[in-house]
Amino acid sequence: MVNLILMILLNLVVGGCIGLTGIAGFLLPMFYTGFLDMPSSASLALSFAAFLISGILGSVNYYKSGNLDLKTAGVLSAGSFVGALAGVKINLLIPADTMKIILYLVVLLSGISILLRKDKPGNTEKKAVQSVPFYLVLGAVTGAVCAASGAGGPVLVMPILTLLGIPAHTAVGISLFDSIFIAVPSAAGYLIAAAGNKEVFLLLPVLLIAHGIGVFAGSKNATKINQTLLKRIVAVASIAIACIKLFL
Repeated sequence: MVNLILMILLNLVVGGCIGLTGIAGFLLPMFYTGFLDMPSSASLALSFAAFLISGILGSVNYYKSGNLDLKTAGVLSAGSFVGALAGVKINLLIPADTMKIILYLVVLLSGISILLRKDKPGNTEKKAVQSVPFYLVLGAVTGAVCAASGAGGPVLVMPILTLLGIPAHTAVGISLFDSIFIAVPSAAGYLIAAAGNKEVFLLLPVLLIAHGIGVFAGSKNATKINQTLLKRIVAVASIAIACIKLFL
């Protein structure tokens, strides 16, 4: 019962952070595997099912607020869907302990990249990259990495998009939309792999509702929050958690 309460609270908080900034989803598989000792397939099944909900709800709210470029998001997502299919197969071929290390390294590097990226006024005036092949390749690579490691999607994609000249709020909207197409093949693949674990399917509806509530609240209030401060908090927490799991 204690574990269930912790999982519900975590999904509420992480969902809220995803709705606000697009990042923090990777904390779900880290908590499931690192602190609850869940099997990798069960952990990733629950995580990517949650990312599907956050992607859908977040995208709708960001689109309504005018912060979702569907053209760029569509091209990126096409590449991510193919990459995610490959990422699931890669994960299922690699030992669980190795995948945990990969996940922690991805989180560590993502946290560092978010922390080091400067939000300068000039960033919004920089001409964004508009190459279709580039976004297809970017989607495929990030989709494969995220599906294999459990990093979700936005935590890698969002910082890259801002560096390419896309405004921060729009980058969050695009990365949330993109996460839908990473989550669909990933959730399906890991749910099939965890089919023998009945606990996963009992937990799924409760955790998805909690996650959805958090995402909806976060994305509705995203424009009211100082995103720079929140990103830095999440980045520092990510680096700290990853270092603890890697070195202690």
